[in-house]
Amino acid sequence: MPYVITEACIDVMDRSCIEECPVDCIYEGSRKLYINPLECIDCGNCEPACPVQAISQDRRVSEAQREFVSDAHRFFTQPLPGHDGSLGAPGGAVNTGPIGVDTEFVTAYVKSA
Repeated sequence: MPYVITEACIDVMDRSCIEECPVDCIYEGSRKLYINPLECIDCGNCEPACPVQAISQDRRVSEAQREFVSDAHRFFTQPLPGHDGSLGAPGGAVNTGPIGVDTEFVTAYVKSA
């Protein structure tokens, strides 16, 4: 199962996880990072690198954070604001650079206190 980045990354984006990913499958939105579930090899290197504990396997995400699992899929499979098509699996974040936009879910998300 692929890894997913949840609420704790929003407006933080430390990026330590990017350095640990051997397949370059962590992409940068505007407010948070996204792991491409089509490219993730489930190695787990990103999870301990995250200083805010925002990363876990999709099957271990708490019920309160479950929407982030579907949202990761949407980030790569549906057109993002200002984009004509979906990102799909572009073969690594180095090929795209920062995407600079988020899904509607993350754009509108208000972090819990």
